[in-house]
Amino acid sequence: MNEGASCAANSQTSHDGVKTDVARARWSLLRQVLRGKRADNPEVKQASVRRFATFELFGRTRPASHDSSEEQWVEYRSVFSPDYSAFLRDNPGPLRVSEVLNSFDNTGNVCVWPSEEVMAHYCLRNRHMFKGAVCELGGGMTCLAGLMVAVCADAKEVLLSDGNEQCVDNVREIVERNERAGKFGSTHVSTRVLRWDREPHVAAFQAHFDVVICADCLFLDQYRSSLVGAIRRLLRPNGVALALAPQRGDTMASFCRLAGQAGLLVDQRRQYDAQVWDVHLKMLQEGKEAYDENLHYPLLVTLSKGAQA
Repeated sequence: MNEGASCAANSQTSHDGVKTDVARARWSLLRQVLRGKRADNPEVKQASVRRFATFELFGRTRPASHDSSEEQWVEYRSVFSPDYSAFLRDNPGPLRVSEVLNSFDNTGNVCVWPSEEVMAHYCLRNRHMFKGAVCELGGGMTCLAGLMVAVCADAKEVLLSDGNEQCVDNVREIVERNERAGKFGSTHVSTRVLRWDREPHVAAFQAHFDVVICADCLFLDQYRSSLVGAIRRLLRPNGVALALAPQRGDTMASFCRLAGQAGLLVDQRRQYDAQVWDVHLKMLQEGKEAYDENLHYPLLVTLSKGAQA
């Protein structure tokens, strides 16, 4: 999130095509959810950018219960760090049309996207990085990455946030469930609607966080600049931000440029975790039709404050 400076921009025509395809695919996914179809339905996967659904970094098990309300809950357990798990309600039910039309970015309301899964795995494998105050931006309906930080790391506080109220409502129930299960130890975990383009939302946490994380939050052009600004303001002077997202045309390169222009130091890495890299290579070697590196393989960008930030 200075390989970032070497992000090669595609042609404008290619860029516009990627943006159009991504927007069309995500709206297709939302349409399927509005019709009551689950986001992991194979028909939905083929119609969306989530046709590649997982790097298989977490196992999912259902609670053993006859209570119908438990059917929405699953326990996510890390495959490579099996001591760590959390309860998620990752399919809280169909969206209402009014929620889609009146809410901020609903794409996080329908599933756990691969970049969020990879970020959660990366946080577990690098839990020593997370001290003090940690914030996840744009965590969607589960904030899986921030949740795993709260479960595994020695952080004082973790704020789980998204710009969509329905997402945050679901995350709040997830936090309550995991608190009852004793998953967080002494870490204080809270939830909040936090939009990067809203001054009061950002100002409330000015220079507050030691670490900010976000996954797959770069694809909307109208919010990319405000995301950079929010990260810059939320970080303490010695803080660091981690962003994971696919290249998607020049959306990643645009984010890196904006971050550099804002005075942030930018480091981009393509190979940052052995397990994720192995899955990536396997998908490429097997020529899996559902897997598109440009859309599905997340790059890791690290941001920190330079002398001018």
